[in-house]
Amino acid sequence: MTAQPVDARTVATLVADAVAAPSQHNAQPWKFRYLRDIGVLRLYADLARTLPRTDPQHRGLHLSCGAALLNLRVAAAAEALAPVVRLLPEPDYPDLLAEVHLCGSGPPDTALALLRPAVGRRHSSRYPFQDEEIPAALRESLCEAADAEGAQLLFPGGWHVQSVLELVRDAEEWEALDAGVRGETALWAHAEPSGDEGPTDGIPAEAFGPVRRGGGAPVRDFAAGRPMPDRPRASFEKTPNIALLGTADDRPVDWLRAGQALERVLLRATADGLVASVTSQPLEWPDLRWAARDPLSAMGHVQMVLRLGHGPEGQPSPRRSLGDVLDVV
Repeated sequence: MTAQPVDARTVATLVADAVAAPSQHNAQPWKFRYLRDIGVLRLYADLARTLPRTDPQHRGLHLSCGAALLNLRVAAAAEALAPVVRLLPEPDYPDLLAEVHLCGSGPPDTALALLRPAVGRRHSSRYPFQDEEIPAALRESLCEAADAEGAQLLFPGGWHVQSVLELVRDAEEWEALDAGVRGETALWAHAEPSGDEGPTDGIPAEAFGPVRRGGGAPVRDFAAGRPMPDRPRASFEKTPNIALLGTADDRPVDWLRAGQALERVLLRATADGLVASVTSQPLEWPDLRWAARDPLSAMGHVQMVLRLGHGPEGQPSPRRSLGDVLDVV
C-alpha cells in the first residue's frame, strides 16, 4: 500500500460513478463510508431499501451492490488508482459487503479504465430492438467480460431461449396473482414522470418503455396493470438475443461477484454499441429459477437474464444525492 490516502473530493467522484449502477427496481440499496485516515472505502448494504416480497434472500441486493462496486473500480482505474478489494471482510457484519483499499500500489487496470465513458451512457432500454443476431465477436467480448469477474455468460440455443421466455411468462402470471409483489412493484415503479421535485429512486414512467404488442422480448412491465392512457404500444423483436449470467455457487459472495460481472458485461455492451435490459422475474421464484439453467452447462446458478441487441438507448432513472449515500469520517 502507498502511504498517501486519496482525498475526499476524489472519493466523491468515484462514488458518483458507483451509484450510476443498475439496481433492482432502482432501489439503490447501498451506502458508502470513507475512512480517510487509512484510505479505505467501505460498501454497506442499505437494509432500509430491501424488497422483502421480491428479494427475500437479498440476492438482488447483493447483485446491485456488486454492480456499484464494479463501477467504483472502473472509475478508480480511470483515476490511475489500483484499489484492492475485499468482499465480505467481516463475517460478523454481513451488511458490510466490501472494503476497497484505494491506495493500492499495483498498476491501474487499463481494461477497466477504458469502460469509464460507458458508465454514464448505460441505461436499461425497454424499447424494441432490431430483430437480428449479435455478431459472434461481440458475444465473445461479452463472455470475456463476465469471465474476468469470475462469472459465466451463456448465449443459449433456440430451445433454451424459448424455455426461458416461457419461464418469464410464468413469472408474470404468478406476479399478477400475488398482491404483495404487485404492491411492492407499484411502490417503486412510479406511473407519473419524474421531475425536479420527483422521487430520487425507483423507476420513472418515462423509463417503462412502450406496452409490448407482440414479440417475445422479456421486458418487465413496471406499470403492473395500472392505467397509463398516454403510454404507446410497440411490437418487440420476435427472436430476442437472450443471455444468462451465472455462477458455479450461490452464496452472498457469489452474488457480489455476479453483480460485478453483470455491470462489466453491460458496460462492455454499451461501449460496443449495444443496448440491454435485464429481467430477474423468473429468478425471483425458486420453483422457476432452477429451470432456467442449461443442464449441460457448468453454470450452476443463473443470476440474471439479459436481453441484448441494437436499438434505442434507454431513459435514465433518478439517483439519490451523494449526501444520502456517502459518509466521510
